Amino acid sequence: MSAPALTAGVQARPDALPAPSPVMAAYTRLAEAFGLSVTELGPGEAAPRGIGWVGAARLAAGGPELDTFLAWDEAQITQDYGQQARPDVVASFGLHRYAWPACLLITVPWFLERRVPRFPVEHVTFQRTLGRMAVRTGEFACLPDDPAAILPGARVVPDEEALRAEVRAAVAEHLEPVLGGFGPRMRRRGRALWGMATDEIVESLWYVAGLLGEEERALRELELLLPGATRPYVGSAAFRELAGPDGGTLTTRDRASCCLFYTLRPDDACPTCPRVCDAERVAKSTAGATG
Repeated sequence: MSAPALTAGVQARPDALPAPSPVMAAYTRLAEAFGLSVTELGPGEAAPRGIGWVGAARLAAGGPELDTFLAWDEAQITQDYGQQARPDVVASFGLHRYAWPACLLITVPWFLERRVPRFPVEHVTFQRTLGRMAVRTGEFACLPDDPAAILPGARVVPDEEALRAEVRAAVAEHLEPVLGGFGPRMRRRGRALWGMATDEIVESLWYVAGLLGEEERALRELELLLPGATRPYVGSAAFRELAGPDGGTLTTRDRASCCLFYTLRPDDACPTCPRVCDAERVAKSTAGATG
């Protein structure tokens, strides 16, 4: 599934001074490249409230706030595609529109700064129509040579693989309750939900890294992050290359889950859908350049 519509690539150097926040520089670059604005809440500062704002914990609860959240998706689907979607399709779209940017809260600081923040659902608030998130930062993992290792909340891990394990754990900690809230509406459980989470991690960072001019590094990093057999995630990053029409290569992957877009546009499935043959993937990937 494509990036949800929304209206900072160097590792930390040993000789650099820590930023006022260990993750803010990464969020600044994210905002500049993609337009997703992340605000860090100060001690005692209340999370934003008002029209369009919803706490991740409220989505995880699966109550009236989730109903309101999904009503927006239902109306948007009707507007965009001229038809009503099944309730499970609406819920799948809604989860995608939350999980895609939520994963970036963790993966972008890891990718750019080698810092992995922890965000329980109580610490994240989302305003999707404005492309804004508010977070309460606290504990984060980093490497021994990171200047931020001396900051309050820093937890030093020994090496890159340990830091990758922190990424997997941080995303799981945040998404597990959210999947619990959305799952009954999507008619999905267990493996199917974690397959979707795997896709959101991979495809969100892949997309943003391309905007940052670091796609090749992202492909390598994501293959190491999700090599397969990293429960609860399903499958691997699953990148592979296709021969392009000009003799070059095109990168694709096979999704671990189905985004259900085909239920709205049967002849226009997303290019990473396992239903799409390689020839069609090449045609979709090159259409923009040749059109």
